[in-house]
Amino acid sequence: MAKVVIIGGAGHVGTCLVPRLVEAGHQVVNVSRGVARPYQAHAAWAAVEQVVMDRAAAEVTGQFGAAIAAMAPDVVIDMICFTPASAAMLAETLAGRVQHFIHIGTIWVHGASKWSPSHEEDPREPFGDYGVWKSQIEDDLLARARRGELAATVIRPGHIVGPGWAPLNPAGHFNPQVFRDIRDGKPLVLPNFGMETVHHVHADDVAQAVMGALTHWSGAVGEAFNAVSGAALPLRGYAEAMYRWFGHEPVVSYAPFAEWAKGVAAEDARATWEHIARSPCHSIDKGRRLIGYEPRYSSLQAVQESVAALLA
Repeated sequence: MAKVVIIGGAGHVGTCLVPRLVEAGHQVVNVSRGVARPYQAHAAWAAVEQVVMDRAAAEVTGQFGAAIAAMAPDVVIDMICFTPASAAMLAETLAGRVQHFIHIGTIWVHGASKWSPSHEEDPREPFGDYGVWKSQIEDDLLARARRGELAATVIRPGHIVGPGWAPLNPAGHFNPQVFRDIRDGKPLVLPNFGMETVHHVHADDVAQAVMGALTHWSGAVGEAFNAVSGAALPLRGYAEAMYRWFGHEPVVSYAPFAEWAKGVAAEDARATWEHIARSPCHSIDKGRRLIGYEPRYSSLQAVQESVAALLA
């Protein structure tokens, strides 16, 4: 099996991915600052080599790419690259030296949905630094793959959820008080008519997509794949389902966004705007066809597992 170096493997997706890699027989090296710990314990972590390295500091001195290459990996999985310059430095060093390079991107490369569901090859108009930079990273990596320089694949997760993580809630932000209020049967006000969409994915389903890319190498190289649940949720339907999950009839009302925003914290209003301005809804047909991607969790199942753990 392969020697897999995963950069930033102790995060939410890495918590699910690293055990999958070990159980598949791969030799796994996790490169991190040594601060984060896996969200859930698993015996597989005992077999993982831990390398402590500060990526930002090593990039300043130009040593990061060389340090990764010196580990002689067959596969590199980059979980924590957020700028085009960072991505390019690593890609240039690893070109011709690894069998597979997998970058964890984001569905925010799409920008606002033009139609639903969006497909990977649809025209993209990202906005905001995160979406724009991730889009630029993706374009560069896939161009390198087409030129035969680096066998790169991009996985684009949606709103990641799972135990240990506060899910994006039915109001479009991350304040867990929304779930407490729904649990208690209290009223919830949603922006506009609650018809904007969000598209969750369980962390283990993102890990599944990565494993699919590894095992379907020829179909994965040079491609980007959406890693989301089978269907997006409108805020209204999401809220109603969560009320009923807690045993209540929904108590939901609506207000124009500008009016709604006055009733919540500024941070929450900004987060909601970021999500509803994009209203993601993405197809997974390509992943199903090329890498065998089949999410185990619906959006609601993933959220409900997360909320149960959060409230506990």
